[in-house]
Amino acid sequence: MAKGRIEIEEDRCKGCGLCIMFCPRGCLEFAPHLNKRGVNPPRLREPEKCTGCATCATICPDVAITVYRVVATRT
Repeated sequence: MAKGRIEIEEDRCKGCGLCIMFCPRGCLEFAPHLNKRGVNPPRLREPEKCTGCATCATICPDVAITVYRVVATRT
């Protein structure tokens, strides 16, 4: 199964929570700290469950999420 990794540009985030609501695997949550806009940005709660589907990046209106996907190869 593919594994994903995301990077969040926290200071671009306006805290709408769309990425959290639409993550099909429930990997995201609000971070306990505030960004420079004064809102709680998302963070990856369960990185092992992330498949790199990029739903979070696609739904983000602030273009604050970049997704990296690694597909395991068989040798």
